[in-house]
Amino acid sequence: MKNKPLEILLADDDEGDRMIFQEAFQELKLKTEVRTVNEGLELMEYLSKSEFIMPDMLFLDLNMPLKDGNECLKEIRSDSKFNDVIVVIYSTSSSEKDIQETFANGANVYIKKPSDYKELKQVLNKVVSTANVYRQPPFNIANFLIRV
Repeated sequence: MKNKPLEILLADDDEGDRMIFQEAFQELKLKTEVRTVNEGLELMEYLSKSEFIMPDMLFLDLNMPLKDGNECLKEIRSDSKFNDVIVVIYSTSSSEKDIQETFANGANVYIKKPSDYKELKQVLNKVVSTANVYRQPPFNIANFLIRV
């Protein structure tokens, strides 16, 4: 397991955000395999295929057309096969309501998308390097929102 790359899946409808996310991981040179999907319906279709690669971490945008991140989060957390997946909310929203709701719905971590590329790399590195902290209960709202 130590030699296996960390499987990361990003669901985000913004093409630019997907590209920057992938670039950041390439520059961080962490042992990761990054995949992306364009929106919530595509995410749920991907996760329903028998041949899909189970992500270790799922970065989930909240504001997507057709099926938003909260709807996806609820579906994912209602299926026990995803119990070991760390769900990271990755959103432009800093609304307390969104933070509370996603925590209540079973997300492990909440990241407000940084507007600065250097900050993005720092926050992604922090989340990946401390991934096991977010995997084990008890989950705590105090370490739910990641800042750099």
